[in-house]
Amino acid sequence: MRVRSSLVFALTVAAPAMTAQTHVVVVSGLGGDAAHRERFHAWAVAMIDAAQQRFGVPSDNITYLAERTELDPQRISAKSTKENVERTLVDLSTGLQAGEGVFILLIGHGSYQGDESRFNLPGPDMTSNDFARLLDRFAAQDVVLVNTTSASGDFIKELSGPRRTIITATKSPFERNETVFCQYFVEAFARDVADVDKDERVSVLEAFNYATHEVRRAYEDDDRLLTEHAQLDDNGDGEGTGDPDPATTDGAVAHTFVIEGTVAVVAGTSSDSVLAGLKSRQRELQQAISELRIRKDTMEPEAYESQLEQLLLELARVSQAIREREGGA
Repeated sequence: MRVRSSLVFALTVAAPAMTAQTHVVVVSGLGGDAAHRERFHAWAVAMIDAAQQRFGVPSDNITYLAERTELDPQRISAKSTKENVERTLVDLSTGLQAGEGVFILLIGHGSYQGDESRFNLPGPDMTSNDFARLLDRFAAQDVVLVNTTSASGDFIKELSGPRRTIITATKSPFERNETVFCQYFVEAFARDVADVDKDERVSVLEAFNYATHEVRRAYEDDDRLLTEHAQLDDNGDGEGTGDPDPATTDGAVAHTFVIEGTVAVVAGTSSDSVLAGLKSRQRELQQAISELRIRKDTMEPEAYESQLEQLLLELARVSQAIREREGGA
C-alpha cells in the first residue's frame, strides 16, 4: 500500500518541535577588516543571547570563538584558529550524552580553493573535509551545522549524513559574493519573527525558511540580482534544497531540532516524565523515518512502503498521545 505524501507531511510537520538540551558552538572567522569583525561579532552575540535568554541554554553549554578575543573577553573563549575549533569540537564530543543536540554556527567569509570549500580563519582555513572528520565524532547526537559564508555550497556534499542538518548560505562553491544569510538566520532566533507554529520555540526549519525569504526580499528591495541561494539537507542524501518540504525532500529533521536548554524559560517546558518519554520516542521515530528514506533506493518498493507505514502509524499514535498529555486538540 502506498503511503500518501499528505499523511507523511501531517505526521512530520504537525508534531511539536523538540530535541534534547543543546550545546551551541559559534565560530566567527577571519573578518579582514574592523567593520566585518564587528558585524560578525554582533551576529554571534545576538545568537548567543537568544540561546541563553530566549531558550534557556546555560552558559556552560555555549562556546564562542572569534578572530579577536579582545572584542569581548567575557564571552569569547579563545581565538578562532583551526586548532582551537578542532579542540573545541573534540572536547565537546567526549562529554555528550546520546540524543543531545549540537548546534554549530559558522560566521564569516568563505572561499573555494583546490576543489574544496573553505571556512576562512586566522591562520590555516578549515575545509569541508576537516569538519567532516570532526562531525563523525557525534554519531549519537543530533547535529546542526550552519555555514553562513560565501562559497559554502560544497559543505552539504561532504557533511551530509544521518542525524545531521547541514545548511549553507550558497547553492554552490561558485557563489562567491559576500552573503547576508547570517543576519536573517540569527534574527529568526533573536526576534519573535519566525515562530510559525506559535509554540514559543524556533525550529531550524522555521529559521531557514524565514532567512531565505528575508534574503530574497532584501535583494529585491535593493534591486539586485540574487547571488546567494541557501540550501538545507537533513535526509542524508548529500543534496540540499532551497525549498524544503518535510513530506518529500528535506526538512523533517530540521523541523524537530530546536535550541533548548536546561533552564525553564520556554513555554511548554515540562517535568512530566511520561511526556518526556513520549517526546523522546517521537524523536526516535522521526529519525528512523529520515534514515529509512536514505535507504529507499536500496530497498524493494514493497518493503520500503511497509516499513514506512509502520513507522508513520506509530508516530501518529505517539504524537496523539503527546497532544492529549499536553491538553491540546
